Amino acid sequence: MALESKKGSLNSKIIDFNLLGIDNNYHSLKEYDNEKILIIIFMCNHCPYVKAVIGRLVEIQNKYLDKGVKLIGINPNDEITYPEDSFENMKLFAKEYNINFLYLRDETQNIAKEYDAACTPDIYVYDNNRFLKYHGRIDDNWKDENLVTQKELENAIDFLLAGENIESDQLPSLGCSIKWK
Repeated sequence: MALESKKGSLNSKIIDFNLLGIDNNYHSLKEYDNEKILIIIFMCNHCPYVKAVIGRLVEIQNKYLDKGVKLIGINPNDEITYPEDSFENMKLFAKEYNINFLYLRDETQNIAKEYDAACTPDIYVYDNNRFLKYHGRIDDNWKDENLVTQKELENAIDFLLAGENIESDQLPSLGCSIKWK
C-alpha cells in the first residue's frame, strides 16, 4: 500500500543509533561528526518505490561525497513477514544496485519509530549541527527518472551546502508502508 511520509518536525535534533551494517559492523552517528550533511533514508529491498529511485540515491552520493554529504540507508521492515528484506538479502540488494552508502538493519524497529518514519523511502536531511532541515521526496517523478523536472533533495543539499535556508516546499515522499511487526 502506498503511503506518504509524515510531516517532519523541522529543526528537530537527529536521533542517534547503533545499528548493524551490511559490512557486519555496528555504526552510530559519531562516525560522521566531520560530515557537513547527513541524510537518513528509511528503505528496504522489496519496495518498488525504493527500486525505482535507488539509482538516483547512488548518483546523489557520488555527486556529493567529496562535499561532506553522507547518505545512510536503514531497513526497518519485518523480515519474518517480508523475508526479501532480511539482512542477508540486504547484502544482495546492495551488491545488485551498487549501493555506495552505509546500509543498516533496524531489526527492533525502534529507530524507525523514534524517527516517526512511515514509508520506504522516507528521507531526513540534517545540517552540520544535526538539525532536520529537509524531510521530503527525492524529486517529482519516482516512476520515471526521465520525466523529473524538480530535484528537491539535491536542491535541499545545495541550499544547505551554501549555508542558506531551504526555500522550496517540502513535499512528502511516497512509498510502501513500513512493514511493522
